[in-house]
Amino acid sequence: MRLFEQDKDTFSLLSEAISEGILVVDEQRKIVATNSPLASMFGYEKEELEGKKMDVLIPVNYHTKHEGHFKGYFAQSSQRRMAEGRKLSGVRKSGEEFYVEIGLNPFFLNDQVYVMAIVMDVTKRIESENVIKELNEQLEEKIRQRTKALRDSVVQLTKEVKLRIEAESQAKIALQKEKELNELKTKFLSMVSHEFKTPLSSILTSTMLLEKYTQTEQQPRRDKHLNTIKGIVRNLNGILNDFLSIERIDSGKVTYKYTTFNLSKAFNEIVYDANMTLKSGQKIRFPEDIDEYVINQDEKIFKLILSNIIGNAIKYSPENSTIHIEVTPIDKENYLFTIRDEGIGIPEEDQKHVFSRYFRAQNALTTQGTGIGLNIVKSHVEDLGGSICFESKQDKGSVFKIELPNKNKQAENEKSVVN
Repeated sequence: MRLFEQDKDTFSLLSEAISEGILVVDEQRKIVATNSPLASMFGYEKEELEGKKMDVLIPVNYHTKHEGHFKGYFAQSSQRRMAEGRKLSGVRKSGEEFYVEIGLNPFFLNDQVYVMAIVMDVTKRIESENVIKELNEQLEEKIRQRTKALRDSVVQLTKEVKLRIEAESQAKIALQKEKELNELKTKFLSMVSHEFKTPLSSILTSTMLLEKYTQTEQQPRRDKHLNTIKGIVRNLNGILNDFLSIERIDSGKVTYKYTTFNLSKAFNEIVYDANMTLKSGQKIRFPEDIDEYVINQDEKIFKLILSNIIGNAIKYSPENSTIHIEVTPIDKENYLFTIRDEGIGIPEEDQKHVFSRYFRAQNALTTQGTGIGLNIVKSHVEDLGGSICFESKQDKGSVFKIELPNKNKQAENEKSVVN
């Protein structure tokens, strides 16, 4: 006799109103009732499943274990989640396996005991968790590698400073040098801790929130948190790349590749990327009459230099402000690039340290940053044969000027002199 034969319409009405799959089995593990979401989830028509052994919904390699678990559950007859803490799999009519989550609810009807299972397809959630786990593992490995590199750099820095201190002839000078070194270490370690701890906390929060969104219609919320995690990982990777750039510069391993490229095209790419980080109401203005300007330089490093200065202008400028960019050819052999902002400016007493490694001005300490970007920019500019300078007033903005040579023009002039 089929379950709910007398109240079949009532059961169907109630079960079909539930979005989760419902499966009812008897003591012989025979399916006595289902709803449409359950049948659709496993690729069956609703009527196909009634009367079949529930083994048709379980992967073959789990049949034996499941029968034992089922008998043990019937002996206890308690309401609980099935295999909590472990991943469960179901098998569709097509033979495809997928992840499920099951809640078990025993009940008695006409002196017989039955089990109602609430079944949810959690494949997307498990896949998201696997992606997050892989990202976290990759991030942890990168952090381990970069931490070792940073530790080696700090050890090397300590040795170099110690040698300088030992060479000092006056105890007072030596004491001051040691004090400055300790302050630099403290600031550096504090900066590294902050720059990694906050993003990692955000990743953890997003991961925890992802676990709450288990329904199909909640996919946009899941995507939002996944995008957040990806963005943070990219930012952390950028910070780690900055530290690697310092190592390459210090070790003299930077190789510049000179090519001739159009300044208009390069600026279009730089400004396009910068627009992604603009605050509300911020604008970037750059000259549109530079289509004929070409330069022979390392294009990748050129974009890095200008992107860093423009990025700082955006970061330290308020909403509804404008960043101005100017390009001026000088004697056909050099180009002058000027970036002017309306930001917080640099205090006069801090300006002499602006290009120092790990230094951050007093009015910028609460803004995210490592204090190494301008140091990297200055090193590249000078290696490319150029120069960089700035003017700034606190709360009035800053103007950075970068002069770079056109290698093609220099080569032509040298050739004409020889001839």
